Amino acid sequence: MTRMGFVGLSLAVVLAGAATVSSAEAGCRRAGGVATMVTYDLAVFMANAALKNSISDHGERPSGPVQLKCTDDTLTTTCTARRQACK
Repeated sequence: MTRMGFVGLSLAVVLAGAATVSSAEAGCRRAGGVATMVTYDLAVFMANAALKNSISDHGERPSGPVQLKCTDDTLTTTCTARRQACK
């Protein structure tokens, strides 16, 4: 197989894989919720509640694990919860 043929075949396989992934997740999105509270536990709880409300308000169902990221400021903690949500 010539080098150009191999490159062309590789490109076709990559594009076909990308089309499959994008069509499979066409009805899905990354939902998120953010909360800034005085304590860490409250920030986590409220971020998860905001995420749950965001998903239910759009008529979607959760899919996959929740990803949580928290940062401590001087007097508060800010948490962001993200999760895949599908129609």
